[in-house]
Amino acid sequence: MKKSHIPSYLDRKWFMPLLTVAVLSVILLAMLTLGQSKISSSAEFSYERPSFLALDRSFGAGNDRLGLPKLPRLAYLLSGTSGDGPRLRRLLQAVYHPRNYYLLHLDLEASDAERLELAKFVKSENVIREFRNAMVVGKANLVTYKGPTMIACTLHAIALLLKRAKDWDWFINLSASDYPLVAQDDLLHIFSYLPKDLNFLEHASDIGWKENQRARPIIIDPGLYHAKKSGVFWAKEKRSIPASFKLFTGSAWVVLTKSFLEFCVWGWDNLPRTLLMYYTNYLSSPEGYFHTVACNHKDYQNTTVNHDLRYTKWDNPPKEHPMNLTLEHFNDMLQSGAPFAHRFAKDDPVLKKIDEEILRRSDGQFTPGGWCVGSSVLGKDPCVFYGNPNAVKPTVKSKRLEKLIVKLLDLENFRSKQCK
Repeated sequence: MKKSHIPSYLDRKWFMPLLTVAVLSVILLAMLTLGQSKISSSAEFSYERPSFLALDRSFGAGNDRLGLPKLPRLAYLLSGTSGDGPRLRRLLQAVYHPRNYYLLHLDLEASDAERLELAKFVKSENVIREFRNAMVVGKANLVTYKGPTMIACTLHAIALLLKRAKDWDWFINLSASDYPLVAQDDLLHIFSYLPKDLNFLEHASDIGWKENQRARPIIIDPGLYHAKKSGVFWAKEKRSIPASFKLFTGSAWVVLTKSFLEFCVWGWDNLPRTLLMYYTNYLSSPEGYFHTVACNHKDYQNTTVNHDLRYTKWDNPPKEHPMNLTLEHFNDMLQSGAPFAHRFAKDDPVLKKIDEEILRRSDGQFTPGGWCVGSSVLGKDPCVFYGNPNAVKPTVKSKRLEKLIVKLLDLENFRSKQCK
């Protein structure tokens, strides 16, 4: 496959002073509040030879020469169930970038044939085969809706990424019903200016109606010990709110740092294990586990940003189930500045509008970026020919995400909403 090396700094010379000022303010405040507490870096761990090999290569980014910040690497979990194979393929093409890692998981309800079909697709794509940065989980997990097997599946994916992927900065979980609202070039560009210890997760300690419907009930997930999927079992007894740690709840969709997830998986402090056992009997554990771990540990409670970076439209009341997004929500999605949206019905027309007007992506093709050097004339896929994966060309559409990040990192807004 023909490759052309293009400097990564093209179109990255410009950037927004507002975000730069906001980030510098956050760093200064973090230094004052965190004191001497340290977060372990990946350098303290030894990994086996990675299965993902794309990013071991030296492409000569050129950013250091221009004083530009180092581009981050994102690790994605794309998950689905029976019948979601085509949606995961489309989602992978929409969020794909050679710098990132992608782990695709179809749960045990999907057939082996569907899982194999997804694996064949990943292996057949020339770009993915060249960069080897996407993998389908072969030994699938049984996932019960609202059961602890959901968080177990996520932790399994994180453990695989920590073991198999050499280097990454943030973890992002997406379901087959999610879709991006920005191109990866824009997302990588904006995130390159952020401190690498920021964890984006919507959270609150005032759990409201969830106290009686989530925290006090005791549930059993049969998926922990059965081979077939079924609903959770409810115990007659109820339990009290814990006194040794404070419960937090929020969105199940997160953007979390590698250092924080190393803490959750490796657990050199017993807090992650203690909370994991507690959330084994908690309804919808993904809505509270990471939030409660972060906000109950001194090294991470000052790293939280109270937003999940998703656009979601909730039912009213009690905001328990997200609505399916349609064309009528398109403008609101754009104005939100969020890089992702949740959730969409399969093949909803708004997805095509997002492809055409935001991602500039044709059906069956990857979202084009600076790494794509082919021609798009007559509907050709520009990513058939690829060059330097560090070549990021942000667009003016990134300004919407910039505006959201600046708002979230405003000093008054940032600290006042951390672990409250």
